[in-house]
Amino acid sequence: MSPGFVLTAGAAYVLLCRNLLRLPGRARDPLFALLNVVVVFYFFFWPGGNQHAVLYGLAWVLYLGVVALQYGALRSWAGGTPKQAWTAFLVPIAALLFSRYAPLVPLVHALNQPTGELLRRHPELGLSRVFVGLSYLTFRSSYLVLEVRNGVVPRPNFWQYVGFVFFAPTLSVGPINRYSEHQRAFRPGEQPPIPIQTAFLRMLVGAVKYQFLGPILNQFTYTGLMLDGHPHQWCDLPIAAVAYYGYIYCNFSGFCDMAIGAAGLIGISVAENFANPFGARNSKEFWNRWHMTLSLYMRDVLFSPLSRALVRLFGGSHVNHAIAVTIFVVFVLIGIWHGIGWHFAAFGVSQAMAVVANHYYTLQLKKWLGRDRFAAYNRSPLIRALAVTTTFAFTSASLFLFANDGSAMEAIFRTMSSR
Repeated sequence: MSPGFVLTAGAAYVLLCRNLLRLPGRARDPLFALLNVVVVFYFFFWPGGNQHAVLYGLAWVLYLGVVALQYGALRSWAGGTPKQAWTAFLVPIAALLFSRYAPLVPLVHALNQPTGELLRRHPELGLSRVFVGLSYLTFRSSYLVLEVRNGVVPRPNFWQYVGFVFFAPTLSVGPINRYSEHQRAFRPGEQPPIPIQTAFLRMLVGAVKYQFLGPILNQFTYTGLMLDGHPHQWCDLPIAAVAYYGYIYCNFSGFCDMAIGAAGLIGISVAENFANPFGARNSKEFWNRWHMTLSLYMRDVLFSPLSRALVRLFGGSHVNHAIAVTIFVVFVLIGIWHGIGWHFAAFGVSQAMAVVANHYYTLQLKKWLGRDRFAAYNRSPLIRALAVTTTFAFTSASLFLFANDGSAMEAIFRTMSSR
């Protein structure tokens, strides 16, 4: 698709959505939902002249089936017993796990033999790659179950649900917006005040990050610099590490900026996902600034209930250890969620160790220094500068595990040992 077509289609989509929000009567919700379904299908699943049209068509049918299954679980069980509510919560998560880890080649082969053979010859075309945004759909729909269960929002009707989970700006990479925030735009008198110029500027900033700064930094990352086919000095490794940190920030936050800006032009408020992560003074604070909606989701659905359960199990005297165990579980799962491969799990373990170390360090420091001296310690500009620098260095280094699988790591070290 040409940039001109994408911009024109995007502008038309924003204008249609903005006007639909003001439409009175029952037609608003189904029209808004259908518009987003059509946009998602065309931009993410429409095969056009693609030789893998059957694969994309099958993925779309399965995608719709997953959404229908999740809505059915929400309607049937979210307001029932605790066991039923947790079943409804786990249905979208089970669908995500199935898409990532199920033996899809034999299953697809049974449904359509030519497509199964295509997947066998080209494993990189696995349906998990085609299921655009399924992770974020999972987070939104599972959290909606908790919002309904806790009485935060009433159960949505079918069209409200479809319009929420298929909301195009946030479908592919988030942010993970809550239904309670999304639905404010549909309630008269509660629409969030989002100035058009602010939303447009946000989109422009995001586009600069995503289209300009990100590609420049990518030229100095592990792929762009270390794996260019030439031998390298060891000093190139930290350059690639810092460049990759900057690249992934510009790429991810830039896309989120554009999503937040586009949603703002429509009139829908979307949660922030980044808050200057480069200024974090420890790994715990980093994850309160980086992919914030994921951190909040994991806090609400896993950290809080699991830590409370462990405290009840082991007693109040072990509360700090219970928190440490919960931190470790949460970050290992975050690592695994990011992708298939041991290096993603290793990245999660590295973050878990850093946050757990900060947890125990903070506890000991408070004990050693006392309240007043600990407050003075946190106010010290020198301490803050050292902490921010150390956190930046650790984050850059640990992202090596996130960016490279085993073969890429071997190739990188081979380029440095060949001189």
